[in-house]
Amino acid sequence: MNERTALVTGANKGIGKHIARLLAAEGLTVYVGSRDPGHGQRAVEEIGAGARLLVLDVTDPDGVAQAAAQMDRLDVLVNNAGISPSLTPPTDTGVEEYRRTYETNVFGVVAVTNAFLPALRRSPRPRIVNISSGTASLTWSTTPNPQFTPGSGAAAYRSSKAALNALTVLYAQTLAEDGFKVNALAPGLRATDLNPQAAAAGGDPAEAAQGALRLALLPDDGPTGGFFSWDGMPVPW
Repeated sequence: MNERTALVTGANKGIGKHIARLLAAEGLTVYVGSRDPGHGQRAVEEIGAGARLLVLDVTDPDGVAQAAAQMDRLDVLVNNAGISPSLTPPTDTGVEEYRRTYETNVFGVVAVTNAFLPALRRSPRPRIVNISSGTASLTWSTTPNPQFTPGSGAAAYRSSKAALNALTVLYAQTLAEDGFKVNALAPGLRATDLNPQAAAAGGDPAEAAQGALRLALLPDDGPTGGFFSWDGMPVPW
């Protein structure tokens, strides 16, 4: 009998919902993190057996604490919730947009991870997957790469994901002796409502979710502190 549990934040739609669906298909009890109870419940019903609703706004400290108090043990945490308010370059991006973006993409990850650490420590094989972005790679952003145009926008989003990558390394190093595997995933450009560019893309969110599933179910000899593409290939920091 599979008694493993997982939490996926921002799982009522897009890549997050596909990740939750795949984890449930593996027999895990999956908590579908959603700010909106109605949207979250619909996702739970669509996913089916194994899915449970967990009302969770990663930017609400009290709500995060209340959600964490409901969980005794957690085996997998997927920090998927994220926003990309605009595609503007840094010269046209106001400070408030940075604050709003970092509140979800960086501070929200810290809040959720730290709040659920006691539950994760009760797991024999705790796994944390942070959904990042290939656009956060400083290497890819500063060397010739056909994926990115030099000086392209989404400054708040891309810099927030670069900060998330740094946190991934720090958490991995700090928790390594406790058996944690902490990694970041670059899901690729997918057809989601993250921003207009993503919405117009043809990439299948379900394909990206397969990469998250792989990192969520890593064996004991699997990597930690890494940055990987959806297809399993390492991404340069």
